[in-house]
Amino acid sequence: MRSGPYFFAWCDEAARVDAFGAALSALVHDPPYDVSVYMRPSPSFSTNSVDEAVAKIRAHFGHADADAYFEMLGSSGQFVPCILRCYTDRSERIKPWGPIHMHPREIEDFAPMHMDLALGSSPRSVEAEAEVAWHMVLDDLEDMLLRLCAPDATGRVSTGGCTSAWTWLAPVSMCATYNADARDIARDLALSWVSLHDTEKVSLIAGMSLEALHARVDAAPAGARVVPTDKSGRSIPLSRETVLKALVMPGSALIEALVAAADVRDEAWRAAAPRAEEIHNLTVQARARGERFTRGGGSLTWVELTGEHVYFLVDHAPFHVRRLPGGGVVLATHPYRTVWPLWADALFLLGITS
Repeated sequence: MRSGPYFFAWCDEAARVDAFGAALSALVHDPPYDVSVYMRPSPSFSTNSVDEAVAKIRAHFGHADADAYFEMLGSSGQFVPCILRCYTDRSERIKPWGPIHMHPREIEDFAPMHMDLALGSSPRSVEAEAEVAWHMVLDDLEDMLLRLCAPDATGRVSTGGCTSAWTWLAPVSMCATYNADARDIARDLALSWVSLHDTEKVSLIAGMSLEALHARVDAAPAGARVVPTDKSGRSIPLSRETVLKALVMPGSALIEALVAAADVRDEAWRAAAPRAEEIHNLTVQARARGERFTRGGGSLTWVELTGEHVYFLVDHAPFHVRRLPGGGVVLATHPYRTVWPLWADALFLLGITS
């Protein structure tokens, strides 16, 4: 069973252990269970005190990276075994994984390939079942991303994201992104451009200023284009000129366009919504009665996600634009999809595509 999805966060090395500690405190279940820490070549250790774990990491960080193994409590009430890692800049230059990153040890613990659902007497609907799966995953995805990137109000982490891939992709090719300052949302486009056009590792350039990113985009040949990942198989190019126009627009205008694009629901998703809501309500009622899936009886049915469910999510899963109280913003969709179609629609609404 493979691990994932993968969550990434960037902050200055000087604040990295503090950011790591704050994220660990937000992720570990309270009261705390054991946290196992590995800092090769230093000895590994286990503790049920997050403060103790962070103190020992701080003492050795600089000549050793840190891996913390723990369990977090998901919204379903199930514990999800996770790994949280903190790397020095030196390690990042050797092998850029992302200075702070985390992932569930098995993707099945986070986004199960099966669900126990109360389907009632109505016919099966792949589309409705896929919608239920989307709702089950999205809350946990956003929750984990915010616990990693914004566990407090310090703003140490400026940007981050989530993807089903094992590496930090171009932001528009991920299923979720985080920006501590919504006014800098164009960073997602600029980072994506520089990463794809100049084949740069995102984790090595995520800390660049918007001005520096702007200069990198501007230095590209006129008319240059890149094609971000769109898992539906479509090829939607992103031009240098579009990125430059977005970089000089107010961040608020970009956010409003993203919100408007996210608010457009396609007809296939809309048509399946009533049945999805019915399944959700029936399932909640069955679980409230204490029912569990049993073969050959009961109201709960074992529903395995098939290629049809996945393809429907890839093509139709909605996008969520979440403005945060502290001024940040999260863009998110299901891990089977990317946020690039959302961006493409928003840029079209703004009339700056070329």
